[in-house]
Amino acid sequence: MAMNLSTTHIGSFPIGFRLRAGGWQDDLPATIAWARAQGFAALDVDSLPPESIRQILASGLMIGSVDIRQSWTDLCSPDPGKRRAAAQANADYIRTIVPLGIRNFFVVLIPEDSTRDRRENFAFAADGYGQLCEMIAPTGARILIEGWPGRPPHYSTLGCTPAECRGLFTAIGSDVMGINYDPSHLVRLGIDYLCFLDEFAPRIHHVHAKDTRILHESQYEHGVLQPSAVAVPHAFGGLHWRYTIPGQGEIDWPTLLARLAQLGYHGIISIELEDECFTGSEAAEKKGLIEAERFLETCRGCG
Repeated sequence: MAMNLSTTHIGSFPIGFRLRAGGWQDDLPATIAWARAQGFAALDVDSLPPESIRQILASGLMIGSVDIRQSWTDLCSPDPGKRRAAAQANADYIRTIVPLGIRNFFVVLIPEDSTRDRRENFAFAADGYGQLCEMIAPTGARILIEGWPGRPPHYSTLGCTPAECRGLFTAIGSDVMGINYDPSHLVRLGIDYLCFLDEFAPRIHHVHAKDTRILHESQYEHGVLQPSAVAVPHAFGGLHWRYTIPGQGEIDWPTLLARLAQLGYHGIISIELEDECFTGSEAAEKKGLIEAERFLETCRGCG
């Protein structure tokens, strides 16, 4: 099915976006039609049934990633029976989707008990995901972790930093475990997103296009550590930072895209819309997706 697909100016990466549940995007046929009309090349989706995946692919759109099935926390449970059952259930689901040509399966490593010692939760995650990787290795599927650090006060998500990623890959010992690269989380955490890209490039199989703006005046007012008794955090953010669409934060997108191309990345750049300036209505969300798409299509380096 012929269609004009949007790509980044630098690297010519196809541009897609991640579906969000609970709004206009729940109408899959209408969302597909809108995405096609805007020139998007791909969608990232929840753990949809095979027939819905086929519907998207039949439209001419690609699939960037598919979420593994919930409960994600069961794979990090202290209960070995829960971990085993979750690994088996997710392996069974993945085996039904891989024949459709899908390899990328998205997850965030959220512990079942966020108050438990982090080292213990890390061991549970390594075991649960190690079992899943072993089960699906023959299929060619990949489990891609995103480094969203989680919610306060514990920020308990695992595999968000270079040190924990290294440790996780060593503990699991499988190339099935990879990374969904989202530089916005690294900026928020104070981690050099380009150094991370250089180090983990062989594990990066999908990229989220989201930015982070550091709000320096608010940082002076509130610092970076404590909650506030007199102010509320930003939607999709905190007191001194917030997520934005690409091009409105701290990330040097021309350099990032050029580095991806140099490192041999061949995947999709998928917009994850988490920006308080483009939420609250269908019209606002569509505007945010279109503005992000246009930025990625046109941004150029200085040289």
